[in-house]
Amino acid sequence: MKEISITSTFTVFDSISELPTDVISLMENAIEIRKTAYAPYSHFRVGVAIELDNNEIVLGTNQENAAYPSGLCAERVAIFSAGALYPNAKITRMVISATSDQNPTLTPIPPCGACRQSISEYEIKQNQPIQIYFMGESGSVYKSDSLKNLLPLLFDKKLL
Repeated sequence: MKEISITSTFTVFDSISELPTDVISLMENAIEIRKTAYAPYSHFRVGVAIELDNNEIVLGTNQENAAYPSGLCAERVAIFSAGALYPNAKITRMVISATSDQNPTLTPIPPCGACRQSISEYEIKQNQPIQIYFMGESGSVYKSDSLKNLLPLLFDKKLL
């Protein structure tokens, strides 16, 4: 038997104002679009802005449904929209902002497991890392240089 250690490294910004200017603009898009999330059940609103290598910005919000689990997370709404609208573009950055109508979200909220798996599919397909920035409604912003940092033991088509 042996033991392995897997570590993840993040860059932590104390607030949005510390981000690079172009990332601030993306995060402002994510914050604004999260207000339009359809979240009548969880009251948890997520907004995502994706930057593509063709300079297009694709937005997404979570979309809930009374027939759980028929809804879709904001990250997958945005990434699937990007894949459908711009199939040959590469995703360079994804920014995520989440808030609750009922409780303060003052710590960074990362993508859920299903979203991580979906993001990994695109990162592998494009053979280029996707920078991921995530935050709550305010406070610190975490940056991951690649989805592999959030999901180090990837499941992909090579394993099928």
